[in-house]
Amino acid sequence: MNLVSPVIVGIIYCLLMTLITEPHRRRFNAIMVGGAGAAYLSGGGFGPWELPFVALMAYVAYRGLESWTFIGIGWLLHTAWDTAHHLKGSPILPFSHDSSLGCAICDPVIALWCFRGGPSLTALVRRSPSSSASPTAVASRSGRRPPPAGTDARKL
Repeated sequence: MNLVSPVIVGIIYCLLMTLITEPHRRRFNAIMVGGAGAAYLSGGGFGPWELPFVALMAYVAYRGLESWTFIGIGWLLHTAWDTAHHLKGSPILPFSHDSSLGCAICDPVIALWCFRGGPSLTALVRRSPSSSASPTAVASRSGRRPPPAGTDARKL
């Protein structure tokens, strides 16, 4: 299995999620991590232990509705569950032996993005170098307050 592909999938996931505006982005990701918690139910690799994990992930997802940190925790919990399933030989996709390993590599990428507060990655790309020289940015770096709205900063 190519170990770089799951990282790329995680980055693409984060990029696509930034197309959703806040607070909808956080709530949508809470729903996604809750759904990820139920991903192994049909395979039942750990039998009845699958059910407490789903309950735990449902709780984490509920808390994630208001907290990026809980969403990140959920992705890391899912990473641990992916790893356990991979080691047991019970993959998330029965027809793809290394699918749980790929998921275990992808999920921490998403978790890191969540721990950063799910920032808009597309805004970082769109930001031009000239925007860093705006009067507000210059004032904030120098410790001065920005000029009042409607005033010309060059005349101050």
